[in-house]
Amino acid sequence: MLTVVLFFLFFSLFLYVLLAGADFGGGIIELFSSSKNQEKTKQTIYRVMGPIWEANHIWIIILIVIMWIAFPQYFNIFVVYLHIPITLMLLGITIRGLAFIFRHYDAVKGRSQGSYNALFKLGSILSPLFLGIVFGGLVGGNINLFSENPNLTFKEIYIDGWFNIFSLLIGFFYIVLCAFIAANFLIGEAGDDEELNLYRKKASYSTVILVLTGLLILIYGYFNEIAFVIDFIENTYSLIAVGISGLVLVPLWKMIKLKRKAWARVLAGVQVLLIVSAAMLAHFPDVIITSTKEISMLDGVAPDSVITVLGVALLIGGSFILPGLYHLMKSFQLIKLFK
Repeated sequence: MLTVVLFFLFFSLFLYVLLAGADFGGGIIELFSSSKNQEKTKQTIYRVMGPIWEANHIWIIILIVIMWIAFPQYFNIFVVYLHIPITLMLLGITIRGLAFIFRHYDAVKGRSQGSYNALFKLGSILSPLFLGIVFGGLVGGNINLFSENPNLTFKEIYIDGWFNIFSLLIGFFYIVLCAFIAANFLIGEAGDDEELNLYRKKASYSTVILVLTGLLILIYGYFNEIAFVIDFIENTYSLIAVGISGLVLVPLWKMIKLKRKAWARVLAGVQVLLIVSAAMLAHFPDVIITSTKEISMLDGVAPDSVITVLGVALLIGGSFILPGLYHLMKSFQLIKLFK
């Protein structure tokens, strides 16, 4: 049953990176567009995101609940030593959600709209930035455990673990990945050729920046002897996943050029799946790397009885949630026929 729990953990992570990434990316695309194109993007975001944006965050809730119940030792380190970037990430999500609602449904369209627009864009940047920073903190090898040295300062315990160049690079990488996902998804929602070309350009720019940022992370990590990066480079499965993701770019751009919008979305999703898989395979199960040791996610796992109940609950819950999500997205034409 532990395999079932791990599957749902990875599946929830993948869906959150993909769906919330597309959500955040819409705001990033809007931020880096001209005033004229911002209005177009805003209206498209309302039409596409409006019905389902709250559903995207189900997956991070499931992810956190699984970690809390099944992997308490991992969860403890996660929420204690990285509570600052986690809080900032949640603050970004909250700010973004409030701005999204008020700038669309505010009864009075006045100067406050400018504030709502700014907050929406700010939240769209902060949320993926700190989500990436959290992951960078987990695997960057800079977490200082209080249990190993009670004389550590606040900065050494709660700041140094995540506020560093490597974690910031991971955060920037996820920002660009969100823009990449959103641009490819919005291509299928373009109302005219002008808007279609806008999203094509955003997709091409984000792809180039994504590749360059990924290379920069690998180069920086290798020369600074970051264990996660070195293991990533030496892991056959991670390299295969990265290689396939590079090859997938060829059919992806072909589908975009041929206006095969549904296939373009699928291939963009495959890209995300390969990137997430490569990152997880590089160091699993030792997902936490501190300044002194590596900690396995499977250390201190919950008792078998708890894992069994959780696995059964996830199977039953998944049988309701997944068809419901599919029906929701199908109803609002977010899942299109392959043509």
